[in-house]
Amino acid sequence: MNRPLVVVGDVLLDIDIVGAASRLCPDAPVPVIDQADERPRPGGAGLAALLAAAEGREVVLVTALADDEPGHRLRALLEPHLEVAAFHLHGGTPCKLRIQAEGHSVARLDVGEGRAQDGPVGPRVAEALAGAGAVLVSDYGRGVTGHAAIRTLLERLAAEVPVVWDPHPRGRTPVRGTRLMTPNEDEAARLAAAEGAEIPGSGLAPATRRARHLAGAWGLEAVAVTLGAEGALLCGGTGAPFLAPAEPAASHGTADACGAGDSFAARATEVLADGGGLAEAVGEGVRRASEFVGSGAATAVAAGLADTGSPAVRPPRDRTDAWDVVERTRRAGGTVVATGGCFDLLHAGHVNLLQQARRLGDCLIVCVNSDASVRRRKGPGRPVAPACDRVRVLRALSDVDATIVFDEDTPEPLLERLRPDIWVKGADYTGVTLPEADTVRAGGGEIVLLPFLEGRSTTRMLSTRKGT
Repeated sequence: MNRPLVVVGDVLLDIDIVGAASRLCPDAPVPVIDQADERPRPGGAGLAALLAAAEGREVVLVTALADDEPGHRLRALLEPHLEVAAFHLHGGTPCKLRIQAEGHSVARLDVGEGRAQDGPVGPRVAEALAGAGAVLVSDYGRGVTGHAAIRTLLERLAAEVPVVWDPHPRGRTPVRGTRLMTPNEDEAARLAAAEGAEIPGSGLAPATRRARHLAGAWGLEAVAVTLGAEGALLCGGTGAPFLAPAEPAASHGTADACGAGDSFAARATEVLADGGGLAEAVGEGVRRASEFVGSGAATAVAAGLADTGSPAVRPPRDRTDAWDVVERTRRAGGTVVATGGCFDLLHAGHVNLLQQARRLGDCLIVCVNSDASVRRRKGPGRPVAPACDRVRVLRALSDVDATIVFDEDTPEPLLERLRPDIWVKGADYTGVTLPEADTVRAGGGEIVLLPFLEGRSTTRMLSTRKGT
């Protein structure tokens, strides 16, 4: 896309006050936050624009800003990463101050009741919208999407470029022709009720009915209802809805998913801007939102801006978070169990071994040979399944806490760092000197051989199949 992605909506200043809490206040039963660190970040449409710009895109943010100290801070946070085309915000900049201790929110203080009101928006705002390659409307109910001039420009754009509308119950209805609206489940229920459709219940069936009602009432091409950890449900026309399931996202020290909806909407807009279809946009949006939550969500964005001046929006390279699992287990005084192998064509023997291994400790880390490592060990015809598929199947097992892929012929280099308390192998290794034995014991661990199911092996399964 040569033309910029334009984000339109209300910007807030979010400030995380992060500290430690080890005692209560003597004059009230509330925690005392020590060594507090202030971490400001853009919120609302500002966060959505920042996340889109972090992908290397040209982004213009159309919003209203007040001429006050929080408004100046917002400009300073945003302008190194994207262009801000702003008109006047009447009243003080909306600010949300979140006080956190040990990764948990203690309190939130909201100040600033500024609102955008009809009036001149300036030539740059009109130019930015006229030159948009795609538009994400991030409505936070503060008046930008209800501005008469902005709304007129959006109505024209909806007939020419993809418009994605992330709504708010106190905001404005999307303009007709909007390609995709992205409410969460609660927003969809409230918006549908406001349109005369009281649809009780939660889950896929009520969400589908609400989405279809809103699409028909407002002339939208499609509605994607985000369902948190369940993913997102895309409804368009009278066809069957499409569910994009979310992968489990291990959060880094916090269960806060703040900003996940902004991440979803920003990525969906990018896909549509590049010519992708609605199902692809929703699927990619769910994937990006899962990664965003796994990387620490908006809290990590604030930390990245504070530490490096750039938003931290990418997940760690190993999305299994194996190292976090190990650290948490050790911190709790638990036992780390690990095992390794190719796990090509997962069979009952594998499952039996993993079930037994998990019972030996408090977490099970599975070390998986890479595709190149398997070829060196098993020959050019292996693996049957690539590493990404083998890992995905392993992660789906309840006994597996995390996986790590290694490229060496043996897991010795990995085990030097992992230092498992117990390293598990099958009883078929009885009497065999394992090359990794010294490494495991040097790290304070021990090797345990477990029974295996007779006759179950990938090599035998493949040989039998060839012979039939």
